[in-house]
Amino acid sequence: MSAHHHSHAHDHDHAPGNERRVLIAMWITGSFMFIEVLGGLYAGSLALIADAGHMLTDTGALLMAWLALRLTRKPADTARSYGYQRAEILAAFVNGIAMLALVVWIIFEAGMRIADPQPVLGGIMLWVAMAGLAVNVVSFFMLHGGEDNLNIRGAALHVLGDLLGSVAAIVAAAIIMATGFMAIDPILSVIVALLIARSAWSITRQSAHILMEGTPPGTEPETIAQDLIANVSGVTDIHHIHAWSLSSSKALVTLHATLRKDADATQTLADLKSRLAGRFDIEHATIQIEGGDCPDKHAH
Repeated sequence: MSAHHHSHAHDHDHAPGNERRVLIAMWITGSFMFIEVLGGLYAGSLALIADAGHMLTDTGALLMAWLALRLTRKPADTARSYGYQRAEILAAFVNGIAMLALVVWIIFEAGMRIADPQPVLGGIMLWVAMAGLAVNVVSFFMLHGGEDNLNIRGAALHVLGDLLGSVAAIVAAAIIMATGFMAIDPILSVIVALLIARSAWSITRQSAHILMEGTPPGTEPETIAQDLIANVSGVTDIHHIHAWSLSSSKALVTLHATLRKDADATQTLADLKSRLAGRFDIEHATIQIEGGDCPDKHAH
């Protein structure tokens, strides 16, 4: 009980700090986005426009991350007995999808540009990209110092992708100024898009797994059953195990435990919960204790 209380208090200590970090990063990113759009249009640079488009999704992502953090702190009510902790996962999922959509657009637009290179003003592009890099570094460190959850990771990932976009735009601007090779602008925007795609797919896949009530890594039913039978005295069988994640940091489990006739049910229940918390980091477990045949043995 005390362990659970501690972890809950720990989450709440971090929440306002995380909110503040995300909100500041959102304002920094959103404000600079307009400068980058104007600079990209004026210079004719796809790398800058792609980076500004990225900043737009960043701003939306950070806004969702901030709203999710606020919702997560709301207490449980009769309609939502677990509270709003899933808001974090929903925000991460939408972020991931938005990033993948942006990647498709950048690659399509870059293909058009490579086929028909457009003139780019390298000097303006360079200054805007350098300012963008500075803004992204500040935002990234704001988020990177926050608590590790999937939502914060999703938001930091957006900013990291944006940071790479600024680096690519600086490199493209330098090459254009030195050689006049205009196609480098769309080529580098594709490389950044592919880097973003890899991470965005990871976030989307993880959040979808949680939304689909997937089993958290390391808590497969056979693993839990074998461990509890081996380490909790008085237990003869563990079955009907369902493990899932409420958020990226909180797993839950329900299971049935068959005990020996002479086992102390109260003590064994406490031992089972203690083992689940210590070995699998599962603080919330619902356990049905059985002395003989399972009443649900024909149920799925």
